[in-house]
Amino acid sequence: MRCSPIILSFLLSISIEAQPAKPNIVLIMADDLGYGDIGVQGAKGVKTPRIDALAMAGRRFTQAHSSASTCTPTRFSLLTGRYALRQKGTGVAPPDGPCLIAPGTVTLPSLLKQGGYATAVIGKWHLGLGSPRPDWSGELKPGPLELGFDHAFLLPTTNDRVPQVLVLDRRVQHLDPADPLWLAERLPAGQQQPTGLTARASLKMDWSHGHNQTIHNGVSRIGFYGGASKARFRDEDLADQWMQRCESWIAAQRGPFFLLFASHDLHVPRLPHERFKAASTLGPRGNSIAQLDWCVGRLQEILQHRGQQANTLILLCSDNGPVLDDGYRDDAVQRNGGHRPAGPFSGGKYTVWEGGTRTPFIAHWPGRIKPGVSDALICTIDLPASMAALAGVPLPKGACSDSVNVLSALLGEPQAHGRDHLLTQDNNGNTLALRKGRWKLIRRKAAFKTQAVISPVPLPDQPIGLILHDLIADPTEQQNLATQNPEVVRELSTLMDQILREQEP
Repeated sequence: MRCSPIILSFLLSISIEAQPAKPNIVLIMADDLGYGDIGVQGAKGVKTPRIDALAMAGRRFTQAHSSASTCTPTRFSLLTGRYALRQKGTGVAPPDGPCLIAPGTVTLPSLLKQGGYATAVIGKWHLGLGSPRPDWSGELKPGPLELGFDHAFLLPTTNDRVPQVLVLDRRVQHLDPADPLWLAERLPAGQQQPTGLTARASLKMDWSHGHNQTIHNGVSRIGFYGGASKARFRDEDLADQWMQRCESWIAAQRGPFFLLFASHDLHVPRLPHERFKAASTLGPRGNSIAQLDWCVGRLQEILQHRGQQANTLILLCSDNGPVLDDGYRDDAVQRNGGHRPAGPFSGGKYTVWEGGTRTPFIAHWPGRIKPGVSDALICTIDLPASMAALAGVPLPKGACSDSVNVLSALLGEPQAHGRDHLLTQDNNGNTLALRKGRWKLIRRKAAFKTQAVISPVPLPDQPIGLILHDLIADPTEQQNLATQNPEVVRELSTLMDQILREQEP
């Protein structure tokens, strides 16, 4: 017997209503936020009430990692699901570097686009633009729009590197063609401008090492640039501009969306808006943490105002561990007091000690994720496989090969577990660490960079070569147990070599 069109329409409407809508996904990647930089993980001298509330109402992970201890390789892995050491040139990207991800690469946003998501990245990029170098006066492609994003509003590098302009989709925003932007590693012949060396007394924030070339907004940077007078921004206004862009983009969406908000707040030079000037006792670094916390709360307000908070998965993570003196004299060391940016762990940014890659990670989805704390081993590199699973998009063969689907752990499902093992790296992969169970093997080819790292935990004296730590008995990684446990060293060394040999087909 055939159903009437009215009955068929009614049954179809019931079927559609019974299918839960795909959740929006807001991924907040903080910059240089350490494990101990938030209140629920012991922060002192600065309050993070919005991040703490997100953690208390969601799932907080105590063994979450970035894949690297600097920004560019972590961001590469976040988008591609591949260890950055598999591709040359994925260390900290220079100001005038090309796009590090080839168009056609399967990425986190391209997977979600297949699942019906609108996609945007707002904030710090630092993965290069263009090929073989950026065309600052023309189209900046390839870039985010060639990698799966529908919209981009970007700080192209990091704010301690030139240029201080924003990129809207494929072009420098507000760039006057009569005043073209130029970049150079050395000041071109015939060009004259004050620098952090020649006009040091005029700076509103002095440099401690390295950051002494072009002056913008009273702060000297890495590299030289000129022109683009109308396109330049004021550092203190960045967070507000990004939140305004997030609000307008979210308001324009009519279906599920994925927003990557890549904060720059804690990264040097730390120049939060003036309203955060006394937000902490830690100086500009602590005030920048307070500004990040405000951004997290502002995003939630935007979602709530649009009636989208209940069906939005919010993920908060960091690109690497903390650093205090990273090139500017902003009193981060002097005013740190009893605050422990890396929590109970050794080291920080630039190192593969736990403080370098173990970072805050929070998953929040009202009514779907029950509040709690998880010790599952997860990593930012796992987000492509995990979000693809959430969106119901199968991974193409060989794509995102180092990404593990840890969705069950993120959602806190019964019998959920994280990954079995994890490889982490320093900036260029000269030092690697492999974690499996209680054991962590470090393969060190060169000395750790400790100049910019501050740790209240004594930094271990570790030789070049193989180092083995028992993270349960020795979470601060003070004791090298390689000699006493040759079988463990052999097992983890073999596994590390196997990982390094693996390549995508």
